Amino acid sequence: MKAARGAVPQSGASDMAHIVLTFEDNRLAGALFGQFDENLARIEQKLEVDARTRGNKVEIRGDAVACEQARRALDYLYGRLQAGAELQPSDVDGAVRMAIAEDAQLVLPTLEKKGRMSLSQISTRKKTIHARTSTQDAYMRALDRSELVLGIGPAGTGKTYLAVAHAAMLLERGQVDRIVLSRPAVEAGERLGFLPGDLKEKVDPYLRPLYDALYDMIPAEKVERALAAGAIEVAPLAFMRGRTLANCCVILDEAQNTTSMQMKMFLTRLGENARMVVTGDPSQIDLPPGQKSGLVEALRVLDGVPNVVTVRFEAKDVVRHHLVQAIVEAYEADAERNRGPVHPVGAA
Repeated sequence: MKAARGAVPQSGASDMAHIVLTFEDNRLAGALFGQFDENLARIEQKLEVDARTRGNKVEIRGDAVACEQARRALDYLYGRLQAGAELQPSDVDGAVRMAIAEDAQLVLPTLEKKGRMSLSQISTRKKTIHARTSTQDAYMRALDRSELVLGIGPAGTGKTYLAVAHAAMLLERGQVDRIVLSRPAVEAGERLGFLPGDLKEKVDPYLRPLYDALYDMIPAEKVERALAAGAIEVAPLAFMRGRTLANCCVILDEAQNTTSMQMKMFLTRLGENARMVVTGDPSQIDLPPGQKSGLVEALRVLDGVPNVVTVRFEAKDVVRHHLVQAIVEAYEADAERNRGPVHPVGAA
């Protein structure tokens, strides 16, 4: 891509800019702009700029900072297309979110004044996932570097999905021998005997989100073979007791529903050459009244422990339907008005 830029003022929120971008591949330029320029329309709406196309060129006018953010987003998306990816509306939204994040975190050092966005990604043979928010970017970097990562925040932010995707990547590359996925079956009070069917049929409803993420990253037949061979294990938290988990990636989902004893038991299963990821939302605790959440306690106890990284997601990191973000924000605002968390049980 060749970009001819107009003079861009250095400061002042009211400063205006005019940027002209030229994309060499007409076919990719068409895919970048979207059918009836729908991708550009999304960028215009989110950044409050004016974007107009002429063949394989686009002119962007508006606030200088917003124009530069639009340039970065388009530059990044064009690179995705050059790599063979297909753009979805969520990819455009993600590129805009990343473009407006802090430059120090996302822009590679360069002698040029402009920069290219450097976004974390997770790749398996079946799928490649790119960070769509700055917090996802930080989370994916933490998964890559740390032995124990705690991903905390509301539903829809990608905490579990990205953790399972990272585990699938490690298994595919031979960096671990096994994946162990677990959740506390708290809705049944761990009294699984009252449920119909064999053990697998009893616990599968609680573990379905983990299976869904697996099948999204690994071909179904390979998942089935790995499950049968024990290379992938999906089990309720109670089955972790007494084990040492080495050479594997271990994920505990819905960790806000663990007791203090369960959380300590799980964390101490970590063995040699193992990675552990704990995900949960402290505002969605389903434990009996008066029982402390093991996740809330772990966040306090492990604060400052070397090689333990906590990544906190917020409502702005929700990457599902735009209404999900609005719903999360509404509940958070209501909780703040009532001077307490949405679910006070388990508060430290």
